[in-house]
Amino acid sequence: MPIVLDTCSSVPDRRLAVWQDIVCDTFVGLDCRSDMDDRFWGSVSQTMIGPVSSTRVESCAQRVLRTPSRISRASDDFVLVAVGTSGVNGVFQDGREAVMSSGQFVIYDTTRPYELRFDDSFTQTVFQIPRKLLHQRVGSFDTLTATTFSGERPLERLAYEFLLGMSKTIDEIDSATATRLLDQALDLVAMAFADRMQQHSSDLSFHRSALLYRLKNYILTHLRDSELSVPRAAAAIGISPRYASDLMASEQTSFRSYVQMQRLERCKRDLSDPAHMARHISDIAFGWGFNDLAHFSRIFKQKFGASPREWREHPTH
Repeated sequence: MPIVLDTCSSVPDRRLAVWQDIVCDTFVGLDCRSDMDDRFWGSVSQTMIGPVSSTRVESCAQRVLRTPSRISRASDDFVLVAVGTSGVNGVFQDGREAVMSSGQFVIYDTTRPYELRFDDSFTQTVFQIPRKLLHQRVGSFDTLTATTFSGERPLERLAYEFLLGMSKTIDEIDSATATRLLDQALDLVAMAFADRMQQHSSDLSFHRSALLYRLKNYILTHLRDSELSVPRAAAAIGISPRYASDLMASEQTSFRSYVQMQRLERCKRDLSDPAHMARHISDIAFGWGFNDLAHFSRIFKQKFGASPREWREHPTH
């Protein structure tokens, strides 16, 4: 049975302090900061799979820091794989900055300082894995901390879907089966790591990495704006439109393609969600920034192999 901890029974002005105790008990020593005051809330549900924990985290806007002082008082040697399901998460480690949203995962290392930034409510599942379990499969992967693994790469998409699916079923199967599934999950993650390292070119400079994070974060938080454009996003973070395009090109995509894909993924999610069954397809499409229903339907079918109506009636994900 999973261990469930939350802040709902705490007095409002003590919830952040209680939350810090919860995350320290659940993961490693961390510092949590938030401007939510007495509106703060959070919950975790954790299941152990041998030496690995799978934890569903739901909470509100906050910053989470793994500081040098915390590290010096601990002997933990874990890699955390965070699998995004809702909300946007900034991850900062080793001079790199990544932005993660639904359909993506990111890793960070407990032996070195890191910061997690959540600007709004979020839900994610975090796998805390002893480093040796991944190291023995892929060797050193220090260059991959604070790197976004996305569904645009086949192995990364497969790893994401397997991790998320496993986390949803792990409490319904016996421990031996769970252990076998964990081995497969670790193999998939290691394969995704190896594939990324093989394709990895020289690191972006710290400055470019920071700008890329800010650009992606702006895009993801303004997807509903049908007027979202390269000039508008570039102006918001203080760079030229050409430089913004160059930053996206370094990710093997374009501004337009990235925006379109993120919007399509969110439309697909809403079309699959029973909570949105009463909404018209056009309402969902326009709500995520599309302004031409025929164009939306065409590119949706090109991407997912079914029209929006067919997907709603028979989701294949």
